[in-house]
Amino acid sequence: MNKLNVKQDGNYKYIETGGDGVPLILFHGLLGALSNFEGIIEHFRTTHNVVVPILPLFDISFRTLSVMKLVEYVESFIDFKGYNKVHVLGNSLGGHIAQLYTLKHPSKVISMTLTGSSGLFESAMGNTFPKRGNYEYMKKKAEGVFYDPAIATKELVDDVYKTVNDLKKAMCVVAIAKSAVRHNLEDRLHDILVPTLLIWGVQDTVTPLWVGEKFKELIPNAELVKIDHCGHAPMMERPELFNIALENFIKRVENKTFHSDRLDTYVLA
Repeated sequence: MNKLNVKQDGNYKYIETGGDGVPLILFHGLLGALSNFEGIIEHFRTTHNVVVPILPLFDISFRTLSVMKLVEYVESFIDFKGYNKVHVLGNSLGGHIAQLYTLKHPSKVISMTLTGSSGLFESAMGNTFPKRGNYEYMKKKAEGVFYDPAIATKELVDDVYKTVNDLKKAMCVVAIAKSAVRHNLEDRLHDILVPTLLIWGVQDTVTPLWVGEKFKELIPNAELVKIDHCGHAPMMERPELFNIALENFIKRVENKTFHSDRLDTYVLA
């Protein structure tokens, strides 16, 4: 894949493929890198305008940093770009942001896709980093995110290690994680009426499979795809299966053949 070209426009940094279709906006997680979305970007860049805003996780004042502040940033970015209708997709914390944006702007969102999303339950690093400075500890933590620990490359582990050993960044990570826990959405998910796709790794240990099943129960127009031999980031670990499920879903939504009375749960292996 070609190197991802990050654009700077005003206060915003983002990737934009410029395809002709409806913008497909991807929201990364708390410790997620842009490379996590390479498979999606490549697959959809000719059919959709794939956009990845770089969330200012470490640029917002620590005193005001919260999930809602990140949602406000997303709102201003989408307004700045002039997108009238969008598909939104989020992994982990990014899924939480997708839900909150959809709740605030249901008329703008054509569809929502969540994968390994927070918003109901999450068991990641906890609220602190008790072993900052311990590379092997962080390596094990990173490997535990995936079914296949080899997905946690040295580059990925190095990035996580560097982040959590920067005191300011580590404090920001903890602040956002605590904010996410406070913004539990269980009582609001019934208000999300847009077509929703849930793609979950069967072996996800961060947001376990029962979390995806609970999302399906609470979101009225949700379909659940379980991907076997897969952890918390299906778009990285099983990109081909992920893209098959996402493309099928988006086509049905755009062709208006996505029907709430025909939704199902199925497994891809």
